[in-house]
Amino acid sequence: MNAIEIRNLSKSFRGMYALDGLNMTVPQGAIYGFIGENGSGKSTTEKCVCGHLVPEKGEIKLFGKPYSDAGVRAKVGALIENAGCFPSSSVYANLMMQAINLGLRDRGGEIRRVLKIVRMEEYEKLTFKKCSLGMKQRVGIAMALLGDPALLILDEPINGLDAEGMRLMREILVDVTQNLGCTVLISSHILGELEKIATHYGIIRRGKMIKEIAASEMDSRSQVYVSLKTKNLQATCDLLWRGGCNVKFEEGELRVYDVNDTARLSAYLLQNGIAFSELKKHKIGLEEYYVSLMSGKEAV
Repeated sequence: MNAIEIRNLSKSFRGMYALDGLNMTVPQGAIYGFIGENGSGKSTTEKCVCGHLVPEKGEIKLFGKPYSDAGVRAKVGALIENAGCFPSSSVYANLMMQAINLGLRDRGGEIRRVLKIVRMEEYEKLTFKKCSLGMKQRVGIAMALLGDPALLILDEPINGLDAEGMRLMREILVDVTQNLGCTVLISSHILGELEKIATHYGIIRRGKMIKEIAASEMDSRSQVYVSLKTKNLQATCDLLWRGGCNVKFEEGELRVYDVNDTARLSAYLLQNGIAFSELKKHKIGLEEYYVSLMSGKEAV
């Protein structure tokens, strides 16, 4: 069963389509990285799934049921834009207000549970306005986790965080999927961080889904290349071409594609009098894959 199934979804604002026949499938148990340029329709999609916006056309199903079904709506937790907390109230008080709003029974126990998940147990008495950006984002996720949802929707939760904040966020998201069985839909512009945790990707442009791919599939199809920096790039390039290598000038360096044995390549260069300052093996990652799709050229 899929956690989210969207078919032919359309939504316009003042005659301009933010979503234009969008199709999207999020497998249950996935961390689904939702990627696209500003204005591509990511937030509009998430708001439609959450019921904050009403689409004009199309179908949204959550766990096989219409997204408007009251039972399935109770399975969704979301953090879109900001946590919506009262600045002068404590972390605990903000969570308590949300727990009351949700009609939860064991409110104190549920609050302690989510604070532990987001690594905020020690800060329950701290007023929200005194929290750092990373802490505020974690409070927002804690609010979204109240009631033990099966689907968590997060809009740009790691933007603006420092390295430690992003590390904690990665740990939390992996934790909720692996240990709580929660599916996560997360949008982000920080592709390097997203690549560390996502199991699936959806790439959207101008309101249309242009590619959905599992991380495992992308990894298996990714090209391997060796980056080379030498004093004489042209002479090195000519030598490698004569040797039958697939070599290109890219971003101020030479890239030799489909090379498995870097030691053999290094020896070949040195034997032919080519000294190099850098020789590194790489695999085309999410960011390069994304850029290639945006330019209309699929790299893998």
